[in-house]
Amino acid sequence: MDSALVGSGYADHLTDADLSLLVSVSQDTGQPAGLAAGASWLRRQPEALPELIGDPRVFRAVFGPADAASGRAALASPFLIFAVAVHRAAAELESMDHVPERSGQRQRVPLFDAPELRDFLGSPARRLFLAELLGSFTRNAAGPYRAAAGARPGGRQARSARGARGGRRVSELDLARMAGMLDAVPEAERAGVYRRLGDAALFLTGVFPDYAVAHALGPVSADRLLRAARAPARQHDQLATAPAIDLFEYLGARWYRAAWGLAPARTARLAVVAEVADRFRQARRVLNHIADRWLFPAGNPWFAPPAR
Repeated sequence: MDSALVGSGYADHLTDADLSLLVSVSQDTGQPAGLAAGASWLRRQPEALPELIGDPRVFRAVFGPADAASGRAALASPFLIFAVAVHRAAAELESMDHVPERSGQRQRVPLFDAPELRDFLGSPARRLFLAELLGSFTRNAAGPYRAAAGARPGGRQARSARGARGGRRVSELDLARMAGMLDAVPEAERAGVYRRLGDAALFLTGVFPDYAVAHALGPVSADRLLRAARAPARQHDQLATAPAIDLFEYLGARWYRAAWGLAPARTARLAVVAEVADRFRQARRVLNHIADRWLFPAGNPWFAPPAR
């Protein structure tokens, strides 16, 4: 995906307040006069957005102490928050050789896979993908933005789950029920359901891995999900007894590949889904790092745990 398309992807999600925040930082840092002229310049020149979002001063404005940020963080939308966090992770990983991996509730072990995670985030298109993924699971809940299990995915799914279950919305984090939609939607819309299944698997294992391990699967659900992922029948027993995170990685990758394979039009942006399918574990590990570092500040988490 070229820089103009990536920049346009950011511009699609950023609010005018977001752009005003970015402009205010550019004025502080002596950016070109055109950029400092206002948000309208950024709308016309979106290729400038990724570099600006990755500016350390923007990170400080969004995540720094209130007195240091001068109140500008209040302007940031959830999408900008997540985009800044993704870019910050890319910068941090440049100087890291290991990243903690969760081995159990509140337990961490170091894995020396930072080079692979750096390489994953080296792609501007994959950075945009992760920011969009996180943003698609949020909604304004009169306070902190929280996981919206039944929220519309902002165009990332072929159609809403409403109507497929007698007028009741199916939770996007209930993978077994989501998989059941594959039999309820027209064939032309199944690519969207597969895409959202992959998104949910990545979100759960990336942001809530402890929940995914403890609550998201049972034997019946595992079998249903393996069938939905078109896993070879001879492998079901082995896969169903695999560690939960390994199973989620397998399922998520297969669902993303199915979304790519069934898509009526293979766009450059959809091609990133196929890339993530081949690098699902790296995407998951990057999200683990982002969640641990910035998504759960004391007293004000960006996501609430999914309902059991």
